[in-house]
Amino acid sequence: MIKVAKHFSHVGALIAVSTLVGCGGGAETKTDPTPINPQAPVSDWQLVWSDEFDGSSIDGQKWTHEVNCLGGGNAEKQCYTEDEANSYVSDGTLKIVALPAAEGAQQPYTSARMITKNKADFKYGRFEMRAKLPSGQGSWPAFWLLPTDEVYGGWPKSGEIDIVEAVNLKASDADGNPESHIYGTLHYGKEWPDNVNSGMAYKLPNDANPADDFHTYAIEWQEGEIRWYVDDYLYATQRRSEIRTNSKGETVGLKHRGWFAEYFDQVSGELTTHYDNAPYDQEFHMLLNFAVGGNWPENVNETGIDASAFENGQIFEIDFVRVYQCQQNVDTGKGCETIRAGYDSLEDALVEGKAPIPSPPSTGIAQNLTIFDGSFNPNWPAWDCCGGSTPEIVEDEMKGNVVEFVVGAEPTVNGFITREAFITDEAGKPSPFDASPMIETGMLSFDMKIVTAPNNADSTWMLKLESSEGTTAIEIPLSQNKSGTEPVVGQWQTFEFSLQALADGGLDLSAIDVVMIFPAWGTGEGAQYRVANLKIEDSEIAASPELIVFENEQNPSWPLWDCCGGSTPTVELDDDAHGNVAEFKIGDSPTVMGFISRADNILDGGSVSPFDATSILSNGVIEFEMKITNAPDNAEAPWLFKVESVDAASFAEVDLSTSVEQAAPVVGEWQKYTFKLSDLANAGLDVSAIDVLMIFPAWGQGAGAIYRVDNVKIYDPNASDAFMGHVLFADDVKEKWSLWDCCGGSTPTIENDDTAHGMTAEFKVGAEPTVLGLFAEDEHFIDASTLFETGVVQFELKVVTAPNNADAAWLFKIESLGASSFAEFPLSASQEGKAPVVGEWQTYTYSLKDLSDAGLDISAIDILMFFPAWGAGEGAVYRVDNVMIKAL
Repeated sequence: MIKVAKHFSHVGALIAVSTLVGCGGGAETKTDPTPINPQAPVSDWQLVWSDEFDGSSIDGQKWTHEVNCLGGGNAEKQCYTEDEANSYVSDGTLKIVALPAAEGAQQPYTSARMITKNKADFKYGRFEMRAKLPSGQGSWPAFWLLPTDEVYGGWPKSGEIDIVEAVNLKASDADGNPESHIYGTLHYGKEWPDNVNSGMAYKLPNDANPADDFHTYAIEWQEGEIRWYVDDYLYATQRRSEIRTNSKGETVGLKHRGWFAEYFDQVSGELTTHYDNAPYDQEFHMLLNFAVGGNWPENVNETGIDASAFENGQIFEIDFVRVYQCQQNVDTGKGCETIRAGYDSLEDALVEGKAPIPSPPSTGIAQNLTIFDGSFNPNWPAWDCCGGSTPEIVEDEMKGNVVEFVVGAEPTVNGFITREAFITDEAGKPSPFDASPMIETGMLSFDMKIVTAPNNADSTWMLKLESSEGTTAIEIPLSQNKSGTEPVVGQWQTFEFSLQALADGGLDLSAIDVVMIFPAWGTGEGAQYRVANLKIEDSEIAASPELIVFENEQNPSWPLWDCCGGSTPTVELDDDAHGNVAEFKIGDSPTVMGFISRADNILDGGSVSPFDATSILSNGVIEFEMKITNAPDNAEAPWLFKVESVDAASFAEVDLSTSVEQAAPVVGEWQKYTFKLSDLANAGLDVSAIDVLMIFPAWGQGAGAIYRVDNVKIYDPNASDAFMGHVLFADDVKEKWSLWDCCGGSTPTIENDDTAHGMTAEFKVGAEPTVLGLFAEDEHFIDASTLFETGVVQFELKVVTAPNNADAAWLFKIESLGASSFAEFPLSASQEGKAPVVGEWQTYTYSLKDLSDAGLDISAIDILMFFPAWGAGEGAVYRVDNVMIKAL
């Protein structure tokens, strides 16, 4: 059988990167030699298939040889044959042998690849092989699984499970030591080359090498989970993704980021991301093969292929292959789990997958959209539906750059569209616009000038909008605009339409994806017209939501509360700085105390008011101050903060000392405590309906405690009235600023990251030396001189993929007045003193005083750059968020 099963487009260092090519996966190495009995805790693994290789030949009832010279899709250098020289059974083991090919052969080596497809196909079970792996630069043995029926599409959409593989065993690694890693990996996701993989590397205890002796390699695969073992030690676990929803049933993130599948929904017909058991919920078959060379092995260790390692034949020797199924539940494979402490911890054996993080739902907060304002929005290209023309930007003497449309003989409509099939700019992506939060006061507006009227003098000029791929639409004459303006040839005119009117006409405002401006269908031939300043916006956009729970007096919708102790918390006068504060006293009965907004507790004048913090999830906090006036009788009692949502359907509970300030309570002192909403959400809180805040000594340990609380609020500090400074990027770029690649030709994009960061700026460095960052429009800058005394420049950065040059220095550079002055520092010279770490978000802070001392004129800042040193950054992918110049 000829089958190209695998394709890879990325080559990385064997250990230095977190994602490896070939069948290889993540490069973390976890070694704990504690053995595990694969029969424990139950003995219900039943052997259902095996090959002990005790005969004199390969069993054709169990294995099929693939015969081809295609290189496995990885530029491998072998032809797979069924020749006995490349695979045979002797002395109780199977030998797969890689040999030099005859002179003039299609590939320089021969080897074997054997499969069980349609002979031994299984869903779920324990798959194991006892083998001694081959060695030498260029060697690449593997024991793995592929889907028998590609239910979800071609590779890798239907998945791949690599039980074990290794490359270049015994060749020198970067430190000069013999290579000894093995890998367990999953491949899945989108169409190649946008596929992904995740996995973990492992080294045997005591520096043992897999090429020196036999070891048993296995997986246990059950519904939603796969575990990897070497000699019965569990070293890696991967799981299906788990989505997190809020009280409205909306997907807000992932509880666990695992695998995913992408395929066309049978009902809607749309290409859909699935966060369930797919693709690892179908039958798979086994493969044994020994590749020589290829993209992965030839680009790591000593590189290339060491011919001397193969001149006498290099052997992959297999003692047995066995398949067990769990008799507890054959349909799910569950009930026979062999696990250990740490198997489900991201700090140990659990592997984080590569599932795309779902875009957050509508925040309910209005955000303006500019579709065209002198330049094309890459997410909303100009479009001629059916006439064959290409709308272009032209210079207009009154409006500057505008879009010009023409209508020829073919009936057509023109306008702007954000659907995948029509987006050609690499920086663009489909971006249906949710205008529903601004329905009451929002407007769609644009300027238009008819240069040449249609040949048909009776043609009516129309506006049409569509939503959700045309699921809903509205089409009305332009004359129905807010002011009743009739289109006139040769004049620039402004047309405004209220979103309320468009919704009343049948348009779903939540996913607008087409705006069309055109002469009525079939009547527009000869028309030439220009459009500028096309926007959907609300001049009365609401401020960031904020909840004041307590500040000098009780909020009747959020009264003070003693859960179970029978006391009545009171409002007491404290010092000049705090005035009236909430006071709580704990008696002998165990209790928790705090603030509550539920029906049985509301005071006169109040109402049940759960707080929806969804729109400020990325940067919002819960903040309060507390002073202990009398410590609990139990001096060791930990102080806790607990938040509940939706009548206790979800919650998060943390120690006060884990706040941003990391401050433990001190008797007699007011202290501030700040908790990030994103951290609380990751701890299990649904932030869409917060209804209880509790501050208390641990249950049953608080007797005798008296404490006071003040200034309790939930808000976004960067959006509050008290914020002094400028936010240049937080989910989106500040107006009149843009993401920028100086010299590399790339287009930075905005990508969704984790719960804490939401939408972030992503930069990629190619072969051309460059710097990247944020760039202000001409004649626009930030004057930070008023913040000089306490001000800082602060941002967060995460390296997704390290530069090919592992020694590349990471830098921050800031310029003023078109580069007439600047300051440049290593990231490690920030106040935090941290160098970037791949896969971790880190904060970097530089005082304006230090930047000024280094030569920067802080009165006209117009460029901020974050980048690997010039010429050393090729291959780097990194994300930046929460870029701001502010007073601390």
